[in-house]
Amino acid sequence: MRFAFQTAGKTRVLDISRQGSGYLVRVDGRPHQVDLATGGRSWSLLIGSRSYDVAFAEQPGGMLVVYVNGRAIPVSRLQAGRTGSGGAAGNTQEGPQRVTAPMPGRIIKVLVKPGDMVAARQGLVVVEAMKMENELRSPKAGTVTEVRVTEGMSVEAKAVLVVVD
Repeated sequence: MRFAFQTAGKTRVLDISRQGSGYLVRVDGRPHQVDLATGGRSWSLLIGSRSYDVAFAEQPGGMLVVYVNGRAIPVSRLQAGRTGSGGAAGNTQEGPQRVTAPMPGRIIKVLVKPGDMVAARQGLVVVEAMKMENELRSPKAGTVTEVRVTEGMSVEAKAVLVVVD
């Protein structure tokens, strides 16, 4: 999953992918191996030999405050999506398109049902992964032909959630 955000006047790009029992997190292309434990609304990250306590607070206007070891860092989310085929942003291929889970998570909300007409980039399903909610969007305008998940369901990475034709 890829996020672009702005903090302290600088645009940063964050790529997150599952790797073994942890995650590979690239910040502006620089890789970091991360072990993650979650508890309630906070995370405990182990990066190398350093431990970080992280919590999030949504703010009005698309702002987010990320607390790292108690220090508040205001963040403005510019975009979120996933790269590669079958995902969300930028995919305009012909034929049925499968929208897949970018990483293991839980379905928070299903926004469509089979037979619904959708526009390109319209929200289809909301997935909670790593304690963040991510709205997965339609890769193209079309008709929802399959919805393979229900609210509250746990999903694995790359599981097909919705098919749009």
